[in-house]
Amino acid sequence: MKDVTSAPLTIERRSGSLVADYVQLAKPRLNLLVVATSAAGYYLGGPPSTDLGLMAQAVAGTALVAGGAAVLNQLYERDTDALMRRTRHRPLPDGRVSPVDARLFGLGLTIAGLLLLAARANLLAATLAFATVLVYLIIYTPMKRLTPASTLVGAVPGALPALIGWTASHGSIDLGGATLFAIVFLWQIPHFMAIAWLYRDDYGKAGFPMLAVIDPAGRRASREALFYAAVLLPVSLLPTMVRVTGTAYFAVAVVLGFALLWLALRFAVTRSDGSARALFFGSITYLPLLWIAMIVDKL
Repeated sequence: MKDVTSAPLTIERRSGSLVADYVQLAKPRLNLLVVATSAAGYYLGGPPSTDLGLMAQAVAGTALVAGGAAVLNQLYERDTDALMRRTRHRPLPDGRVSPVDARLFGLGLTIAGLLLLAARANLLAATLAFATVLVYLIIYTPMKRLTPASTLVGAVPGALPALIGWTASHGSIDLGGATLFAIVFLWQIPHFMAIAWLYRDDYGKAGFPMLAVIDPAGRRASREALFYAAVLLPVSLLPTMVRVTGTAYFAVAVVLGFALLWLALRFAVTRSDGSARALFFGSITYLPLLWIAMIVDKL
């Protein structure tokens, strides 16, 4: 006898898998960082009594734009993603989502986010979000195949969510917003150098000329990580200097800055997978703790 319940269950499983594929395309883990960064920027740039409803809408708009850019980036890089072990099972190279559907999804998320920012925050925040998409897709993404300098260019759209959040509540770009942007910009370099070292074989197979690929000994990548971690330490103290935060944050930033600098120094000396992994985990711990310190110091 035919099992009449099997078809609905199969359809349900396929629907659930398809939803999961689209969620994966939007890179939710990356978006979590965007949400935290833009929320921190919004709170720090706003008045003491923050409108949580408006903040949620501004953060949602930023997250939608970031998700849309992530989808469109994967659409462009689906051929190189298919060559790398860590990305070959993504929905596009694996054939689970078609390029046409991915393009529509990415554009839809991006446009929805821009409209939300323009309507519920301000045109400046929406303009910065649009600039983020342009730099990420038109400059950074093609540049990745040409030069290791793409890492510095890619750090610009990576740092803009902090500034988008700041301008969404503050209404303008000033020293406070610029310092938040600078912190996230500098933080990304040690973070990404650790990733590039750990996945250097994958990047080499895909033809990406990362520093860890063109210099297999790791001297250039590790020195770059150390240099930017060293510059990040004094820059991370600027929010106190421009009166965005107080002295409690200053003390926390000093401790966190020296901890990250030590991890980068260890990576520069040993150039091992273990030290790179420690730098990676240290960096993803550093930034949330720094945001928490800023927010608590403003309460």
